[in-house]
Amino acid sequence: MGQAVAMVDVRRGDIVESRHLGHAVICDEMGQVVQAWGDPSALIYPRSACKMIQALPLVESGAADRAGLTAEHLALACASHNGARIHTDRVTRWLADLGLGEGDLRCGSHLPYDEDRAHEMIRAGETPCQIHNNCSGKHCGFLTLARDMKAGPEYVEVDHPVQKAALEAFKRTTGEASPGWAVDGCSAPNFQTTLLGLARAMAGFAAAGDGPKARLRDAMMAHPDLVAGEGRACTELMRAAREPLALKTGAEGVFTAILPGRRLGLALKIADGATRASECATAAILVALGALERDHPATKKRLDAPIVSRRGIPAGRISAAEGLISG
Repeated sequence: MGQAVAMVDVRRGDIVESRHLGHAVICDEMGQVVQAWGDPSALIYPRSACKMIQALPLVESGAADRAGLTAEHLALACASHNGARIHTDRVTRWLADLGLGEGDLRCGSHLPYDEDRAHEMIRAGETPCQIHNNCSGKHCGFLTLARDMKAGPEYVEVDHPVQKAALEAFKRTTGEASPGWAVDGCSAPNFQTTLLGLARAMAGFAAAGDGPKARLRDAMMAHPDLVAGEGRACTELMRAAREPLALKTGAEGVFTAILPGRRLGLALKIADGATRASECATAAILVALGALERDHPATKKRLDAPIVSRRGIPAGRISAAEGLISG
């Protein structure tokens, strides 16, 4: 991985206390670099920022239509959701419609990201299950495709037909051969790509006029509440955007953006994996492109995030590093 550049500064008082470095690429519909920061050839795991690519075989194969999936289902297939009832109720119904249950998922369990729901479960002595996993929608998509293929139940194995289809979609959309893979947090394979390849894939979704890519992109934009949830950057920034915009976060400081009106795709990676930095840098770039208003509360929450003491006394700010927006 080449030299990362300063993207986000964390200021306390009048000095930069911490600095986050990273890489970012904007591509056009032809796959050409419009602007880049750091090393476009940086090899990364895209983590959950590539879920729309992983969901592509579900739609391209016709499995989504044969299963009667709606835009809500497709948004959940691309989601890293909060595990609120708005998410888990839909996942539960999806599984039931497939004639399956929670035990057929292979994503593992964790407490909901939604704090109100998590606290409610703790008070009630409820144990989280796989439906609460932020990736359960993606896994329902995998299960739908696996059933349509009449393939086996272990759909997260890298040699399973579902994952072979996902890898083929990855190669095709990024324009690159993936040199390797690793197990993601939800136990599915996560295929390596360069940041340029990921941006190229996002530009492909942005430029799609109709068809599977457009359906997934449009589902995300129509249902930002299902893609993440209340309080989350993906949801709040999509709602705040001045134009149609699909956003997707990934673990370890990865973020992608699809800008259909400009036919552009953005991919970003923070070198130290900090989510606070990936959200800030993404917001800054989208402001520079004119897709977000600088003074919108959802933007300011990420681009000028206040640092306060335990008593609420202002102490500093998280903001874009000088020169980031100008490149």
